[in-house]
Amino acid sequence: MARLAASVAAIRVAVRRTLTRVRPNGPVLVACSGGADSLALAAATVFVAPRLGLPVGLVTVDHGLQAGSAQRAAAVAKWATEVGFAPVEVAAVTVDGRSGGPEAAAREARYQALTEVARRYGATAVLLGHTRDDQAETVLLALARGAGPRGLAGMPVERELDGTLLLRPLLEVGREQTRAACAVLDLTAWEDPHNSDPAYTRARVRGDLMPVVTQVLGAGAVDNLARTARLVAEDNAALDVIAAAALDTVRTDDGLSVSGLVGLLPAIRTRVLHAWCRELGAFPAALSSRHVAALDALVTDWHGQGPVALPGGGRVARRGGELVAGARPDPTTPR
Repeated sequence: MARLAASVAAIRVAVRRTLTRVRPNGPVLVACSGGADSLALAAATVFVAPRLGLPVGLVTVDHGLQAGSAQRAAAVAKWATEVGFAPVEVAAVTVDGRSGGPEAAAREARYQALTEVARRYGATAVLLGHTRDDQAETVLLALARGAGPRGLAGMPVERELDGTLLLRPLLEVGREQTRAACAVLDLTAWEDPHNSDPAYTRARVRGDLMPVVTQVLGAGAVDNLARTARLVAEDNAALDVIAAAALDTVRTDDGLSVSGLVGLLPAIRTRVLHAWCRELGAFPAALSSRHVAALDALVTDWHGQGPVALPGGGRVARRGGELVAGARPDPTTPR
């Protein structure tokens, strides 16, 4: 009996570990571009999921950004059907006309398509093929942006988006393992030209910066960056629990108590403000440290400044001893 390749075994173990944590109420869907990471994930999932009694489907998104993208998507769908995925769906999206840069627009379109397909099939979860290398790149990009703990936590292992559970089983699996698994399984992976296009920031990080980082700091740097994300995510989870309790203590009939907010540690207060903004309907993806800092200034550096505009159209102002949504500032307070 042939020995199972280490790369294939590692990916199957990662997928099994993830799937045994979910409560099944529908099919598990794999998001597969046809690249080595998502193709290796798909091959492992179609092997593991049926053995756990889980139906497994596949979605491939056609962004329409390159010549032949429709044929590539059709080829992925054909392979998926042949190896036992059901349902299998090609989701064509339009990227042009969306806000943000090309990377952000493509990502928004992709996730919108994935959640729509997941809702249609009542999926338990959608599995994404991001690896340890992707996580390390994300941490470096967050550092360059001056991101706080939320950015340094990188991509979460588990996230709910528009009612759809997104899972990343491969965040502790290296990109070299997914490529090796595809070679062992005789799977021909698609090489996305955008991954090496210097017009894209992440492509420059991947192609230019990461080789220098590993050369200077050693091969373990990638794993250490990914581990940093995991450790920061654990700290974030603990602080978020504390902040949720603190939010309840500073609520008033109309908003939040300024005196109550002043008494909180800065790390907790800013998390309270962030959580409250989300309750008010601020777009989570667009809610930045700049917005939270402006709200914090209404509490700790009050000199009569005007309302803070939130992404999504909301406004928060200080009125007397409260922060109130949609209110005008207190006219009796001098600037």
